[in-house]
Amino acid sequence: MPVLSDGEIDARLQQRSGWERDGDAIRREFKFDDFVGSVEFLNRIVPVAEEMNHHPDLSISWNRVVVSLSTHSQGGLTEDDFKLAERIDSLV
Repeated sequence: MPVLSDGEIDARLQQRSGWERDGDAIRREFKFDDFVGSVEFLNRIVPVAEEMNHHPDLSISWNRVVVSLSTHSQGGLTEDDFKLAERIDSLV
């Protein structure tokens, strides 16, 4: 899968509320009421990532989860990153 151009990335980010570019990745912070809510969200992400065989970088801190997406094997952002972002958004 080819790496997206800067213009393609910008256009896709306009369709993904809350996501921002972070170098060769896109990231979004999700906030929950407590630690349990954060862990439950992570548990909803895992099967989707496994199904797509596309795995995000995840960081959890009590009521906050940061998701970072990049196609490391391609050295940048691909369509798969935005497809997974859309799926993750639907899990909130």
